[in-house]
Amino acid sequence: MSEHGSGPTVLNPSDDERTLTDDAARQALLDVRREVAKAVVGQDGTVTGLLIALLSQGHVLLEGVPGVAKTLLVRALSAALSLDTKRVQFTPDLMPGDVTGSLVYDSRTSDFSFREGPVFTNLLLADEINRTPPKTQASLLEAMEERQVSVDGQSLRLPSPFLVAATQNPVEYEGTYPLPEAQLDRFLLKLTMPLPGRHDEIEVIRRHAAGFDPRDLQAAGVRAVAGTEDLARAREAVAGVAVDPEIVGYIVDLVRATRAAPSFLLGVSPRGATALLNTSRSWAWLSGRTFVTPDDVKAMALPCLRHRVALQPEAQMDGVRVDDVLGSILATVPVPR
Repeated sequence: MSEHGSGPTVLNPSDDERTLTDDAARQALLDVRREVAKAVVGQDGTVTGLLIALLSQGHVLLEGVPGVAKTLLVRALSAALSLDTKRVQFTPDLMPGDVTGSLVYDSRTSDFSFREGPVFTNLLLADEINRTPPKTQASLLEAMEERQVSVDGQSLRLPSPFLVAATQNPVEYEGTYPLPEAQLDRFLLKLTMPLPGRHDEIEVIRRHAAGFDPRDLQAAGVRAVAGTEDLARAREAVAGVAVDPEIVGYIVDLVRATRAAPSFLLGVSPRGATALLNTSRSWAWLSGRTFVTPDDVKAMALPCLRHRVALQPEAQMDGVRVDDVLGSILATVPVPR
């Protein structure tokens, strides 16, 4: 309605053009899921989570047992988005310079020059990040938070967009190092990749029987359907998604409830509340809305908060799961109407 209630508000041409541009960017990102599905079966939710991380300018921790296509998923996503990608296999002997880069002596010039590490890319696949010691894990902290690498007193900017997609095996697997809380908090989302259901697993085997080669995404038909311009426009649109003060209060109440939960030794920090706000905005926009609803917040609560809390030792011994405690909080904290 207009300001005086006399009729509908008329959009000016620039508003019409902006709406069309936003819709085109949204459709391009939604098409990415279709392209990734040509290589990876049954992981639409994980792909959506990665897209939300890109929209919110955050990073993702992917957890799942070996063999559920974590690496293939990231490679297919980068191909569909036409982004540069590099992969680092984290091992116990990996050094920080192997990730960020290092100074190399040039005998011809008798000087040192910086050789860029694999972190200088758009999408860094940090494979099995919890198989390397904390010192090397920490080498990513500055890159993830500041989008830069400091070398010899100079700060070198990383490309934009920049996303770290780190994969890890469940912590009970032999040879793993738990990620420090400071680094876990730098990940916007923690997405779990379960084993496929029977129908999806049959489809996976059928594709391999038909000659599918996970190393050749082009042969699988994965093509670029979105790019950096679409992503930049989408980020602008997400920044304009409206958030009602009651929604802000709801997010704060959820976060504060994690700090008071008896099963939790460590609750969610204010950074986690900000992350939940940003991802809820991205989810709302990707769903075609210009405002955030409580359901948007609920949809992002588990992936956004599950890695930011720690269970009490007694709760761990009793087999309590983090997601169950968070689910109970979501069920009991009053929802704004």
